[in-house]
Amino acid sequence: MKLFVTGGAGFIGSNFIRYWLSAHPDDVVMNIDLLTYAGNLENLHDVAQNPRYAFVRADVADASAMKTHMAGADVVVHFAAESHVDRSIMDAAPFMRTNVLGTQVMLDTARSLGVQTYIQVSTDEVFGDLPPDPQKKFSEVSPFAPSSPYAASKAAGDHLAHAYFRTYGFPAIVTHCGNNVGPYQFPEKFIPLAIVNALAGKKIPVYGDGLQSRSWIHVDDHVRALDAVIMRGRAGETYVIGGEEKTNRDILHAILRLLGKGDDLISFVEDRPGHDRRYAINDEKIRNELGWRPQYSHAEALEKTVAWYRGHSKWLQHVMDASYQEYYTRQYGARAVAGNR
Repeated sequence: MKLFVTGGAGFIGSNFIRYWLSAHPDDVVMNIDLLTYAGNLENLHDVAQNPRYAFVRADVADASAMKTHMAGADVVVHFAAESHVDRSIMDAAPFMRTNVLGTQVMLDTARSLGVQTYIQVSTDEVFGDLPPDPQKKFSEVSPFAPSSPYAASKAAGDHLAHAYFRTYGFPAIVTHCGNNVGPYQFPEKFIPLAIVNALAGKKIPVYGDGLQSRSWIHVDDHVRALDAVIMRGRAGETYVIGGEEKTNRDILHAILRLLGKGDDLISFVEDRPGHDRRYAINDEKIRNELGWRPQYSHAEALEKTVAWYRGHSKWLQHVMDASYQEYYTRQYGARAVAGNR
């Protein structure tokens, strides 16, 4: 098959591409990424010369570019998104353009080209907040109730994917995953930020009382779930992908123990507006229908992640001083094409 992957230079997308090239040796992958602040081709340095991999720098909201480069694709996996809640609170406009308009362009292009399978990769944040009752969890039938501009923009894109299935019979599938942990995540996000600050002996900011609870999964388990959805999922369906529920405090204490640091590095700060208290996922459907199971416990996932960041100081340095962005500008210009075609 030929896979057309958007946002493949980001955290989850790059891990997906690396996995797919290894697990499916007959397939080819085209990676589409605009290389904004969180897109980093260093995330894929080990596959850059693979003859079954190609990279194109392009915007998913650019209909002409998408039509040109998507031609011949069998499967589209749409990761590309503005994804940081705090940034969406400061300025929602980029989230609407990429996550809503970009998704509409992707759907229209894929439908016109006869793509066989379209995966809309989304988040559990579209479901909003859960009560503290541990029996209450998100599932495929949970109503959307987004709390942030980011979550609302993702919910809009997901509604579009479902509408294209209902209206046109277009083979779209939507997935909703919990919080991912693993290598190559941009260090503005909670876990890599905590690791980076702890390694430097700096305070780790934590919103409110730190008791916000999330479902956590290793990124490798997420991409294996996406493999199951691509290969065995049913068009028009939704699949939620879960993990182990942990509070932010649980995560921080575990990271500090792994790094041999004290809890005095934790600094509680004013909570952000509209901050959801709890997410949790009931993923029985993907387990029962598609046979997926996570390979890593949360403790194993966190230990692997801490070890990776400790061993990749050069990557961290390049990301944090934005030197990789300067390289892209010199190498590709504002809009360009690169890679093995």
